[in-house]
Amino acid sequence: MKIFSLSAFVAIALSAPAALAEEVVTSPDGQLTVAVDVNGEGRPFYRIEKDGEVVLSDSRLGFLLTDQDKLERRLAITGATRASHDETWEQPWGERRFVRDRHNELTVRFEEASDEKRKFGVTFRVFDDGVGFRYLFDDASMGETVRIAEELTEFNIASDGTAWWIPGGEWNRYEYLYEKTPISGVSVAHTPLTFRMENGTHLAIHEAALVDFAGMWIKRTTGTNFRATLAPTGSTAARAVRDVPFATPWRTIRVSDDAAGLAMSDIELNLNEPNKLDDVSWFKPHKYVGVWWSLHLDEESWGRETGSGSDASFTAKKHGATTENVKRYIDFAAEHGFEGVLVEGWNIGWDGNWFFNGGLFSFTEAYPDYDFEELARYAAEKGVPIVGHHETSGDIGNYESQLEAGLDLMAARGVKSIKSGYVTDACNLRYVHPDGRETRECTESQVMQRHHLKVVTEAAKRKIAINPHEPVKDTGLRRTYPNWVSREGARGMEFNAWGVPPNGPSHVPTMAFTRMLSGPMDYTPGVLSLEGRGQPLQMTQARALAEYVVIYSPIQMAADLPEHYAEHMDAFQFIKNVPADWSESLILAAEVGEYVVTARKDRNSDAWYVGGATDEQARTSVLELDFLDPGKSYTATIYRDGPNAHFEGEGRFDIVIEKRTVRSGDAFELTMAPGGGFAIAIVPQ
Repeated sequence: MKIFSLSAFVAIALSAPAALAEEVVTSPDGQLTVAVDVNGEGRPFYRIEKDGEVVLSDSRLGFLLTDQDKLERRLAITGATRASHDETWEQPWGERRFVRDRHNELTVRFEEASDEKRKFGVTFRVFDDGVGFRYLFDDASMGETVRIAEELTEFNIASDGTAWWIPGGEWNRYEYLYEKTPISGVSVAHTPLTFRMENGTHLAIHEAALVDFAGMWIKRTTGTNFRATLAPTGSTAARAVRDVPFATPWRTIRVSDDAAGLAMSDIELNLNEPNKLDDVSWFKPHKYVGVWWSLHLDEESWGRETGSGSDASFTAKKHGATTENVKRYIDFAAEHGFEGVLVEGWNIGWDGNWFFNGGLFSFTEAYPDYDFEELARYAAEKGVPIVGHHETSGDIGNYESQLEAGLDLMAARGVKSIKSGYVTDACNLRYVHPDGRETRECTESQVMQRHHLKVVTEAAKRKIAINPHEPVKDTGLRRTYPNWVSREGARGMEFNAWGVPPNGPSHVPTMAFTRMLSGPMDYTPGVLSLEGRGQPLQMTQARALAEYVVIYSPIQMAADLPEHYAEHMDAFQFIKNVPADWSESLILAAEVGEYVVTARKDRNSDAWYVGGATDEQARTSVLELDFLDPGKSYTATIYRDGPNAHFEGEGRFDIVIEKRTVRSGDAFELTMAPGGGFAIAIVPQ
């Protein structure tokens, strides 16, 4: 035990920076308050209150570093600056055309009582519907390079309640069914992580502007206290390495009285930089079809052969990506007004166990039965571009070595968007560094953040949009790079084909307030046959239509087979009509994981579309049409569950299609069957 003299204590006190009082910033409407201070040990913390009631109790700030002392104690506030901001900006595409960015800002400066006198800042932006904050490493006292071993940011929820979450850092990336547990029952979770506190306040923790940094998971420590944890990298002990000056990604906390308010927030978009690509009018939101569902049904194959490479007795399978078959899809798309045909399995590399053989993929060489040049000509003649496909099987080294050549080929063939894939275990992505070293990376590692942004920016040079599957999570970067149009990042429709188990009725009403808070999702809806690989889909046909409104993406697939749509042409009409771009979006009614009713206005007309989806419970929804323009008459075409509808058995196909004239102020009841829903097109007369 060390014993200090009185004179030593005086020396320490004199060397400490002058401390200022607690700093406070409120939201523009005055309801949210953020307080920032240090405790008696010089540990910085923040606290969030809503209407005077604590939402996040005192939560620490700081970092562990690999080559310096940890940065989280012996600190004092030495200054603060404030600003306010209010602007409305326009999205080139999105859930709504105009986004309002109104916030109050506080930047707090900290200095350490040490020989180094390290200094850094934290900027808080407080919106009416939540808070974002990030660290600023902009002082030479931190050295030339900061090597972060771990982040110590806390999110200490003030009370218990309910959480909806999927595990962070596990092998299947984001593709898990959501857990519903007490807040105190969460372990390590991906973001967005959604909570409903005991008093009814809803929270969602996420991050924004994740650029050249490790992605953040959330780890429960004790009770309802949580701490950030950064995704590891295989390249260094440090999980994030940046040269000074830099700012970390924003940590975001959406705060709302209800579930609808969470989904209506634009915090992450507002915390990203404006469009860096200038004119992106070359990307048009659209719907597409393709060689995809047949592969998951095992009726066709990605590759041309099965069996081991050392086994001479290959078994021929029906290859899906043939010139003849793709022309059939192009004809179907042209006939029904779709603007793209996705082709998976077109390129060399799919034969054998492609899940583990990503190094065999070619992104420039097609199978002999796929005449890419002829199909590009035919697609251009029909006005239906090919949607490209790049499956990496997690071999980033192989993909990056061919990236520019692969993108050049797609551009030469008139491809306007590419669906990419990263199918491998979550921390098994093979990366090759400039010095030739190979490492295995996690999906959210700093290395992978750089990779995804490289793909997006290289594609933008060629006026190609990117839609990654098995991606890094969305953090609002679509604002900065608008060709990053959608992504998967959750359990998609293919799980309904495999049945392992399928996505249950509550999956979509849960995703609307978890995964969908991060941004657009290429869920690949529209399977009207309601049948997987011997596994019935757990939804009604009306619910299948509703997903085009409930699940937002500026590219939407009509995922079923053409012959199946021919069997359900009445319901198929809604898929043909529903837009993929919107001028406004509203959540009319919702409870997380139970039900959601969403209304969206077409970007290119005065038509509105409404979608409702429920869990295993039947519900009656009163639809109030106050959002329609007063004085106008509209024709509402309603696709709703019939009297015998149910997500199990033949009741899945019980659908009623009817028309009625409606006006602003009208209201009517709609019953959603178990696992059911409704879809409505409301068109001005």
